[in-house]
Amino acid sequence: MISLERRDGRPLRIGHRGAAALAPENTLRAFRAAAEAGVDLIEFDVLDLRDGALVVAHSDDLLEVSHGAAEGRVEDKSLDELRELCPELPTFEEALAFFVDEARDLGAHVDLKSATAVPGVAAAIGRHGLRGRCLVSSLDAVALRRFAELEPQVRTGISYPEDRFRLHKRRGAGPFIRGGLRALRAVAPRLVAGLLSRSGARAVVLHHALVVPGVVRVAHARGAPVVTWTVRDVRDLARVDAAGVDAIVADDPGIFVSTLSA
Repeated sequence: MISLERRDGRPLRIGHRGAAALAPENTLRAFRAAAEAGVDLIEFDVLDLRDGALVVAHSDDLLEVSHGAAEGRVEDKSLDELRELCPELPTFEEALAFFVDEARDLGAHVDLKSATAVPGVAAAIGRHGLRGRCLVSSLDAVALRRFAELEPQVRTGISYPEDRFRLHKRRGAGPFIRGGLRALRAVAPRLVAGLLSRSGARAVVLHHALVVPGVVRVAHARGAPVVTWTVRDVRDLARVDAAGVDAIVADDPGIFVSTLSA
């Protein structure tokens, strides 16, 4: 099972959707950019299509997945149709092959975007021999329990919170989102304990605004490392590092070089 504990006094560095600030997100180009930047793990999303294919995609929004080239729903398309619109779209198999062939020292942080993808994701990770190098996270506690039944050797992480209304995409909504999450900090330790109990997860994956030392203490007392996302500001990076998180997800891995000791 992958280790997510801090190394040499510093948190692990995780590239978000590859390295979303350096190359088109969730593409092999972004994976390579993250690897070149010196991350410890690469985070990416997996979604299943109507024909059963697993692809590296964050949502059902085709505008997002195609990087602005087309509108519509991802799940309405077959793999062949998607490839015409999104020529750089990797399949899940291609993403895993990257870790086998090109990034043999890096971990894979797989974010499950669909509960129906669980059997296929579990089978593919096992087929590629990556059980000991993967963290599989999800907002769905039931999906994580199902995944753990199929692949108990893979570490799972429960994510929180879900942006049901996609507020992060709305201009000017950032301060309101962060303010609302900061208001939850007082109850966050109890919240984390409940999330871990319901999901059976072996890690907790939190928005950085929720991270306080008490959250980290509660998770560690349960044997669960804390991963936090998605850090874009050096002040937030310093704050979550001081709180003792085990791993930090960032769009630009360069933020680690400028803020954390190597």
